[in-house]
Amino acid sequence: MRQVQSLNDHLVVFPDSPGGAWAHRQIGGEAPQMVAHASGRPWLAGSWAPEDLVVSAAGPVRVAVFGLSPVTPGRLESLVSSVRDLPDLDTLARSLPGNTHVVASVHGQVRFQGTVTGTRCVFTARLDDVPIASDRADVLAAMIDAEPDEDLVAASVTYGMLFTPLGERSWWRGVHQVAADSCLVIPGDGAARSVRWWQPPEPNLPLSQGAAVVRESLREAVAQRRPQQGRLSADLSGGMDSTSLCFLAAEHSPDLLTFCWTGGSVINDDPFYAGRAARLLARAEHLTVPDTDAPPVFAPPYWAIDTEAPRATTRGMNAIRFGIQHLVEHGATRHLAGHGADELFTGGAAYLRTLFRRRPVTAWRQLRAHRALHCWPLVPSLAGLLSGGDLGAWWRRCADDLARSTPLPRTPALGWGERIPATPWATRDAVRTTQTVFHDVADQVAPLAPDRGQHEALTALRSAGPVLRLLCRDYAAEGLPLELPYLDDRVVEAVLSVLPHERYSPWRYKPVLATAMQGLVPEVILNRTTKGDCEEPVDRALRQHVPDLLDLFADSLLARRGLIDLSKLRTTLITPPHTGDVWSAQLEATIGAELWLREIASRPAVPPALAGPARGGAGQPRRAPDLEETP
Repeated sequence: MRQVQSLNDHLVVFPDSPGGAWAHRQIGGEAPQMVAHASGRPWLAGSWAPEDLVVSAAGPVRVAVFGLSPVTPGRLESLVSSVRDLPDLDTLARSLPGNTHVVASVHGQVRFQGTVTGTRCVFTARLDDVPIASDRADVLAAMIDAEPDEDLVAASVTYGMLFTPLGERSWWRGVHQVAADSCLVIPGDGAARSVRWWQPPEPNLPLSQGAAVVRESLREAVAQRRPQQGRLSADLSGGMDSTSLCFLAAEHSPDLLTFCWTGGSVINDDPFYAGRAARLLARAEHLTVPDTDAPPVFAPPYWAIDTEAPRATTRGMNAIRFGIQHLVEHGATRHLAGHGADELFTGGAAYLRTLFRRRPVTAWRQLRAHRALHCWPLVPSLAGLLSGGDLGAWWRRCADDLARSTPLPRTPALGWGERIPATPWATRDAVRTTQTVFHDVADQVAPLAPDRGQHEALTALRSAGPVLRLLCRDYAAEGLPLELPYLDDRVVEAVLSVLPHERYSPWRYKPVLATAMQGLVPEVILNRTTKGDCEEPVDRALRQHVPDLLDLFADSLLARRGLIDLSKLRTTLITPPHTGDVWSAQLEATIGAELWLREIASRPAVPPALAGPARGGAGQPRRAPDLEETP
């Protein structure tokens, strides 16, 4: 068995049953903190900071909020007083700001849910026959002696970053990840089941009205991030996303510390706009660091801090650590970043398919604008607007594309998503396994919303959420919690309430955020028409560190498993294909998978207290969860 890399800051949830009490005894001293059900049996166990768990009780009802939240015990107590049964928790959850898990024990039943973007996830498994749950997959994997899901590893190596629903799948066999829009329900006796509790809002607000709601939700999300001790820091790149957070934070944190990298390519104008914004944030302290001071991307050492899942973004991990150290040295104890804003405020043109059936003239006008911006030919554009095809068929085409030896034709972004080719270094076995995985998805997948614009937005958000959750873990490991206000549930709901054709207008960049920040953020930022460019130094660093990457894969665990062809990987690194940044992102995912397998292999055995014997006797298998789906 493997030892979980750090059992600090984790939560394990147990059913209100004799089996749950038995399961709790198996983790012993590895979970030093415990909260009980009304029955007195163990309910929550793990390790957490006092401010990260707020618990309230009313008779047989217990509700806990786990994570950063402005909710006080008194406020939570007033909300809990109205809970009579599990469905009542829907209203309670929708009223909570912040980015948190919500756990409830109601009349012997347990409900456990994360966030709607997957920045906080719920995992479940069976220890012997007892359903248990946690906010971390690796904690459960250690408890049940799970093995890595090599099918998912093959898909990552073959395709790169995995999109939802694959992005919401646990990397450990026998550990199930609950969908972001669902909660886990564990009865006192019986199988755990997944229940969909959250639906995206109807996108019916005009831009002017919706932007006002977005402004207030963002203002609240940023205000609650002010640390009780130390300083709040924030990225100030010069882009609209991070700059908006800085001006919102300055309303409540006069000692704000901003952080800006300088450099990039010769056409990178981010530092210019960051400087303009910094001069207007007169009370803040501004930390500016040349990117040449930091370790270059793709440079060794290569490392992974835990074993929950591979990192999909690995190239800049040493630079991130370098920046965090600078911020901590200047007194930062919590950091804001604008990650998630691109997925929230920008999108393709898939919304036009729904719009065309409701407002054809408006759809036609916007299609003409998209064609002009992206040079889309007329016939493929019309075909994309009018063609049918369900989501399952799109996944099957993606599976078929993996076997192509020729580049995929570029098509207007009016479908279910971008189809990309297999990595040049994936073996035939890896490709065949990935095709099987994709076909399995195709047989079960369903759109995330009736409106195609909403589906596209939710796909982007729920694909990015789990990736960014791991980035938050990287920051926390260095002693600086990372906060992503754009991905708070209430902020996401506010943005998704805006009409898609006004949210994704082709005539304006991020119109919802720009309108929401009018009068607060300088117009020079809101009206900016350029985007920072850092790809030139990235390409240069990649070429420089090809020997280091070859050394990393010289004794590759992926190669031992027959998933990558080392000779083809070497050829690709030395003579990169002309496919933009697609292959570079795929390379990062492959590096992440390799480092993850090595980290697993390096872990010593789990202490007996954490592993625990099976109640049914030696050798009895630890079963995968029988998780029922309830619509």
